[in-house]
Amino acid sequence: MKLGILDQSPIASGQSAQEALQASLQLAQEGDRLGYSRIWLTEHHDLPGLACSVPEVLISYIGAQTKNIRIGSGAVLLPHYKPYRIAETYNMLATLFPGRIDIGMGRAPGGSAEATMALSDNFLQNVYKMPELVQELLNFLRNEFPKEHPFSNVSAAPIPMVSPEPWILGTSGKSAKLAAENGTAYAFGEFMSENDGVQSFKQYREHFQTKGILKAPKTIITVSAICAETEEYAKEIALSNTLWKIQSGHGERKPVPSIEEVRNHEWTEKEKTQMETMHKKLIFGTPSQVKDRLLKIQEKYQADEIMLITITHTLEDRLNSFRLIAREILNS
Repeated sequence: MKLGILDQSPIASGQSAQEALQASLQLAQEGDRLGYSRIWLTEHHDLPGLACSVPEVLISYIGAQTKNIRIGSGAVLLPHYKPYRIAETYNMLATLFPGRIDIGMGRAPGGSAEATMALSDNFLQNVYKMPELVQELLNFLRNEFPKEHPFSNVSAAPIPMVSPEPWILGTSGKSAKLAAENGTAYAFGEFMSENDGVQSFKQYREHFQTKGILKAPKTIITVSAICAETEEYAKEIALSNTLWKIQSGHGERKPVPSIEEVRNHEWTEKEKTQMETMHKKLIFGTPSQVKDRLLKIQEKYQADEIMLITITHTLEDRLNSFRLIAREILNS
């Protein structure tokens, strides 16, 4: 089983954004040491509790201080940007860190309506143009513009020896279809979707077209997981993540709460119902319990890789979760 990491650079209570970004570096370094295949950094704009708004900066920072782990965006929110600029950025990263750069593409705004307006013009129109934006970006990365195209002589320099690997990220059949038609790898965000990921993967595999250097379908399923030495402690630290997500969903601009803050929180009946629903999707427990759940997910989705997102209040709990899972699966 191949395992990767999705990191949102969460800001915990009592922690600064700088400390959160430093924690992302430490997680990447530990993932590199433990044998995780890749780490992707997310793009969020003015969202409470999340520090990374420009993943490309963090990718470069991490790349310079790791050796083998692949690094990428999960995802670059393409409707905000011109494809040429993104191609230049990721080609430069791939030149600096040969054979280690992924470029995950998504269509979400990554923030509030106000933040979206401050960041870019015509976002909604560009969402509808997502297939054209993806095609243009891939043409720059693959140098495949037709001769009559006005960009046929435009180079997204520097041109790396090994191109960044393109991925379409999504939570629906629409993203699966887009990945298949363009011959890119496909990652499904199971942790944030109510849609049928199995059907999306089936659609992707059945309609995959060989383009670029990818000769066969390639998939990642992303799940939320928290591992600890005991089931009780895993559940306790998982509640920090759960309460934070509930509060964020209510528009409360709060950091990830500590275990003590969770213990002192008076849960409403609505919050308790939300917690129960969220815990059905969240994987938490001892190493053997988490391994069992991940094996079932692998069997269900037949994915080439499982990517884990782990949000805890303390960095040590987060690192320990990845260490325990690596010991149980990667190093067993």
